[in-house]
Amino acid sequence: MAGLRLGPLLRYVDWESGSRATVWVEASRPCTAEVRCADGAAGASPTFAVEGHHYALVVVTGLTPGSTTPYEVLLDGHRVWPPEDSRFPPSSITTPAVPQPEEAGPVRVAFGSCRWAAPPAHGHDAIGPDALDALATRLASDPEAIRPDVLLLLGDQVYADETSPATERRIAARRDLDEAPGAEVADYEEYTHLYDESWLDPDVRWLLSTVPSCMIFDDHDVIDDWNTSAAWVQDMRSTPWWHERIVSGLMSYWVYQHLGNLSPDALEADPVYAAVRAAPDGTETLRGHAASADADPTRARWSYRRVFGRVRLLMVDTRAARTLEEQQRSMLRDEEARWLREEMLADRGAYDHLLIGTSLPWLLPPLVHDAETWNAALCGGERGERWARFGEKVRRAGDLEHWAAFPASFRWLSELLREAGSGPGAPATVCVLSGDVHHAYIAEPQWPDAAREGAPTAHVLQLTCSPVHNSIPGYIRTGFRFGWSRAGRWLGRALAWHGRTGSPPMRWRKAGGPWFGNQLMTLTLHGRKAALTLVQARARPTGAQLETVLERTLTSNR
Repeated sequence: MAGLRLGPLLRYVDWESGSRATVWVEASRPCTAEVRCADGAAGASPTFAVEGHHYALVVVTGLTPGSTTPYEVLLDGHRVWPPEDSRFPPSSITTPAVPQPEEAGPVRVAFGSCRWAAPPAHGHDAIGPDALDALATRLASDPEAIRPDVLLLLGDQVYADETSPATERRIAARRDLDEAPGAEVADYEEYTHLYDESWLDPDVRWLLSTVPSCMIFDDHDVIDDWNTSAAWVQDMRSTPWWHERIVSGLMSYWVYQHLGNLSPDALEADPVYAAVRAAPDGTETLRGHAASADADPTRARWSYRRVFGRVRLLMVDTRAARTLEEQQRSMLRDEEARWLREEMLADRGAYDHLLIGTSLPWLLPPLVHDAETWNAALCGGERGERWARFGEKVRRAGDLEHWAAFPASFRWLSELLREAGSGPGAPATVCVLSGDVHHAYIAEPQWPDAAREGAPTAHVLQLTCSPVHNSIPGYIRTGFRFGWSRAGRWLGRALAWHGRTGSPPMRWRKAGGPWFGNQLMTLTLHGRKAALTLVQARARPTGAQLETVLERTLTSNR
């Protein structure tokens, strides 16, 4: 009899029809996965096989718009979810009313990144309580608690290069850890261990079964500094273990994260998904797709669009979509940049809020920004070959790989955001949502010559929130704080002078933060109004709790 190995994860809820959703599961053997809802909605799908594992993404149809309905999961007709002894409320699917009424309720978008999922040793968590665990506890214990309409996980959902003692023991049972890549993940099977550790956490398992999620990768989903430079890629490809690591990383991302980002219509049109499902064993088909995507990024698009009523979300791949040749460096290759521009500017007036999900922040503390543009200039040869070699070493050691490290891309995105927030039909807000840097802050751009060139009418903001469950050394905290200071700005301009980088296209100010801790931000978007909440997970005698650190209105006088 088939058992439920992992899941269910509620991934996609259709805001256009209000009647469809997708639910992801992993089973212990080949079977037919079925989802049955209390209101009569249902869906079923046979599993597909990859590397001896069995998965299904069930499209649920017939949901009642504007409702919340519990559901159960069956494998070959046997109920496997919810567990008989579950301490959690029933998993449910909430759908929006369609068509959206004039006085439609708010859309709540929670987001964060960087979740190291290792369970605490002997009940003590050295890096503090997990924000997702704390969110699950709040929602499960209070039926009246307000749930997010969607949870955005902005990268580092798993750490392939920083495994826990438990995962390390599982790896050691398979191979010799004295051989590269040591205790890091080597292949697809070891990636499954990471997802087991992350998603079998009982609180997180229930949370992801009842709150829809959107995901995008960052570097630790594969390896620290993934695709930081052309020289880095060349060095990695010269190792005997890298090919299997990157192929397995992209394969597992496709199975565990990417598929659930797609709508039922996109799934239906996806030739790779069709081929994997049609094969008795989809391993070689998916392996070929992952290998070709690594060799030629134009062969796959990991970015995608989601719509939540009058809210448009664009999740952007800022890792695999890069152009890395030193004199042509770009955060997004040409095809990806065209896609993002078209999606940002299409159907002006059809949305009140535009959200850009990018794992890497667009706006950083000014000193950090200037250090990255200075480093990019050195690596590009601005100060000669010796400085270029020095710059590459500094780039890798300092993780200098954000938008600022791709100066042309930074300027391009800055102008695109201004354009998207300007003119007739402009949204009320344009928010760049990011993580990666293990702290939270709000940054607001201030464009020069605004009166002459036309300032955006939208409120344009960088909202950064990280980590969900991780730590940051004290000296780095001090460095980020210094990066916003007047002295830090002065030092940054000195680096810019040395690198001959010129000035950025606009200035920006810190409008909130920095905040350190395990945390989540939530945007509440109602009509053309927007509000932001930041909560942090705190250990209390009664258990982990979420405590509100910030509540702020973003659209006053707009």
